[in-house]
Amino acid sequence: MNKNTLKTSLRTLIVLLTLALVAQGVAAETLEDSSATDGMTGDVGVGLALGLAAIGAGFSQAAIGSAAVGMLAEDGSKFGVALIFTALPESIVILGALPLFLGGN
Repeated sequence: MNKNTLKTSLRTLIVLLTLALVAQGVAAETLEDSSATDGMTGDVGVGLALGLAAIGAGFSQAAIGSAAVGMLAEDGSKFGVALIFTALPESIVILGALPLFLGGN
Protein backbone atom coordinates (compact mmCIF):
# COMPACT_ATOMS: atom_id res chain seq x y z
CA MET A 1 0.00 0.00 0.00
CA ASN A 2 1.55 3.30 -1.01
CA LYS A 3 1.52 6.47 1.08
CA ASN A 4 -1.15 8.28 -0.95
CA THR A 5 -3.60 5.42 -0.62
CA LEU A 6 -2.96 5.20 3.12
CA LYS A 7 -3.42 8.95 3.58
CA THR A 8 -6.65 8.91 1.59
CA SER A 9 -7.96 5.95 3.58
CA LEU A 10 -7.15 7.60 6.89
CA ARG A 11 -8.74 10.88 5.84
CA THR A 12 -11.88 9.07 4.73
CA LEU A 13 -12.02 7.16 8.00
CA ILE A 14 -11.67 10.34 10.04
CA VAL A 15 -14.43 12.07 8.04
CA LEU A 16 -16.78 9.10 8.42
CA LEU A 17 -16.12 8.79 12.15
CA THR A 18 -16.71 12.52 12.63
CA LEU A 19 -19.94 12.32 10.66
CA ALA A 20 -21.11 9.34 12.70
CA LEU A 21 -20.35 11.09 16.00
CA VAL A 22 -22.16 14.26 14.95
CA ALA A 23 -25.15 12.29 13.69
CA GLN A 24 -25.31 10.35 16.94
CA GLY A 25 -25.29 13.56 18.96
CA VAL A 26 -28.01 15.12 16.82
CA ALA A 27 -30.16 12.00 17.07
CA ALA A 28 -29.71 11.84 20.85
CA GLU A 29 -30.65 15.50 21.24
CA THR A 30 -33.68 15.06 19.00
CA LEU A 31 -34.88 12.06 21.00
CA GLU A 32 -34.50 13.96 24.27
CA ASP A 33 -36.43 16.98 23.00
CA SER A 34 -39.46 15.21 21.56
CA SER A 35 -41.44 12.69 23.55
CA ALA A 36 -43.49 11.37 20.61
CA THR A 37 -41.02 9.96 18.10
CA ASP A 38 -41.97 7.51 15.41
CA GLY A 39 -38.75 5.47 15.69
CA MET A 40 -37.63 6.39 12.18
CA THR A 41 -34.33 7.84 13.40
CA GLY A 42 -33.46 4.60 15.16
CA ASP A 43 -34.35 2.53 12.12
CA VAL A 44 -32.14 4.62 9.86
CA GLY A 45 -29.29 4.37 12.36
CA VAL A 46 -29.61 0.59 12.56
CA GLY A 47 -29.66 0.34 8.77
CA LEU A 48 -26.60 2.54 8.46
CA ALA A 49 -24.71 0.56 11.09
CA LEU A 50 -25.44 -2.77 9.44
CA GLY A 51 -24.94 -1.55 5.88
CA LEU A 52 -21.66 0.24 6.49
CA ALA A 53 -20.34 -2.69 8.52
CA ALA A 54 -21.17 -5.04 5.65
CA ILE A 55 -19.51 -2.77 3.10
CA GLY A 56 -16.38 -2.47 5.25
CA ALA A 57 -16.23 -6.23 5.72
CA GLY A 58 -16.60 -6.72 1.98
CA PHE A 59 -13.69 -4.42 1.21
CA SER A 60 -11.47 -6.11 3.75
CA GLN A 61 -12.46 -9.60 2.63
CA ALA A 62 -11.58 -8.72 -0.95
CA ALA A 63 -8.01 -7.85 0.00
CA ILE A 64 -7.62 -10.66 2.51
CA GLY A 65 -9.13 -13.24 0.17
CA SER A 66 -6.76 -12.47 -2.67
CA ALA A 67 -3.78 -12.57 -0.30
CA ALA A 68 -4.99 -15.87 1.14
CA VAL A 69 -5.29 -17.42 -2.32
CA GLY A 70 -1.75 -16.30 -3.11
CA MET A 71 -0.50 -17.74 0.16
CA LEU A 72 -2.23 -21.06 -0.53
CA ALA A 73 -0.74 -21.17 -4.03
CA GLU A 74 2.74 -20.99 -2.52
CA ASP A 75 2.16 -23.21 0.52
CA GLY A 76 -0.94 -25.41 0.67
CA SER A 77 -0.35 -26.38 4.30
CA LYS A 78 -1.51 -22.93 5.52
CA PHE A 79 -5.18 -23.52 4.71
CA GLY A 80 -6.31 -23.09 8.33
CA VAL A 81 -4.60 -19.75 8.70
CA ALA A 82 -6.03 -18.55 5.39
CA LEU A 83 -9.52 -19.63 6.43
CA ILE A 84 -9.30 -17.83 9.78
CA PHE A 85 -8.04 -14.59 8.23
CA THR A 86 -10.70 -14.74 5.53
CA ALA A 87 -13.53 -15.26 8.03
CA LEU A 88 -12.25 -12.71 10.55
CA PRO A 89 -13.89 -9.61 8.96
CA GLU A 90 -17.32 -11.18 9.42
CA SER A 91 -17.08 -10.25 13.10
CA ILE A 92 -17.42 -6.64 11.94
CA VAL A 93 -20.82 -7.45 10.45
CA ILE A 94 -21.87 -9.24 13.63
CA LEU A 95 -20.94 -6.15 15.66
CA GLY A 96 -22.79 -4.00 13.12
CA ALA A 97 -25.90 -6.15 13.66
CA LEU A 98 -25.91 -5.51 17.41
CA PRO A 99 -28.10 -2.37 17.10
CA LEU A 100 -30.82 -4.59 15.63
CA PHE A 101 -31.06 -6.40 18.95
CA LEU A 102 -30.29 -3.48 21.24
CA GLY A 103 -32.81 -1.11 19.63
CA GLY A 104 -35.45 -1.58 22.30
CA ASN A 105 -38.39 -0.25 20.23
